[in-house]
Amino acid sequence: MYTAQDPRASLAPKAKTASVPTAFSPASYCRFYDTPPQEADANGQVWYGRGANFLVAYTLAEEGGTFARKGQVDEWAIIVPDRDVRVEVETPVGKTTVEPYSIVFVPPGDSTVRVPTGGRIIRLFSTQAADLAARCENAATYASPPPNIPPFQPWPTPKDGFKVRVYSLDVGGESGRFGRIFRCTTLMINYLDPRMGPRDTSKLSPHHHDDFEQGSLVLDGDYIHDIRWPWTPDMAIWREDEHAQCGAPSLTVIPPPTVHTSRAIDPGLNQMVDLFSPPRMDFSMKPGWVLNADDYPMPDGSS
Repeated sequence: MYTAQDPRASLAPKAKTASVPTAFSPASYCRFYDTPPQEADANGQVWYGRGANFLVAYTLAEEGGTFARKGQVDEWAIIVPDRDVRVEVETPVGKTTVEPYSIVFVPPGDSTVRVPTGGRIIRLFSTQAADLAARCENAATYASPPPNIPPFQPWPTPKDGFKVRVYSLDVGGESGRFGRIFRCTTLMINYLDPRMGPRDTSKLSPHHHDDFEQGSLVLDGDYIHDIRWPWTPDMAIWREDEHAQCGAPSLTVIPPPTVHTSRAIDPGLNQMVDLFSPPRMDFSMKPGWVLNADDYPMPDGSS
């Protein structure tokens, strides 16, 4: 349910599904600011949290901090959210210097990330990276496959193959477009427009997803995530509404088919990033919404 001014109101209506859920997953809250890091050494501190198909490595790098992946199974991403942080990505084919305030997609295989300036970066992976998935503070939530989510399937490989791809986040707003959306074979990242001050609670956007999770990564400010599980014929699986306050940094994983909305409450800067894995089809079908769509083809038969 969106206001008429919300660009998502133009999404194609969802097809009605006959199936009724027989089980629900809980929402998962990783308040990184309130828990010790899963890694801490001379390179920096790292907090891990996950959903069914994606995971977040929130990283506070020391000056010159280095983070390597050997034999990474699939494509992954880096967010550089600050304008004073520089990053270098090295793969077997060479080194790429990443300007501040960027999103980077990194190919499978061996790679090394260095942060000469130190500072925060966010590394994003699919949960096919089993070693990292096991480190997540909420790993126990996913000890069994969650209901209502199909098995993970990556999207097609780019026509020019895998390589380091860098995209600036300095993208102006455009009427009718929602956020700043980028996708790769494993992830969709929506770097939402920053919000100064609290959200108008008369213009919220409660909605649901039938069969995929949403990760809401708070980078700055403070939010309340309002989540409601639907009633089904089986009262035994009903769950109470949740109104969870999560500051920065934090990851909230919202399961399907809950009705949800998020409201910024900090009087200053509020910055949130929405994560999906694999990429969302409905967003990808909207012309101009995915800013790097030319680099990543759609699945066969999707147009």
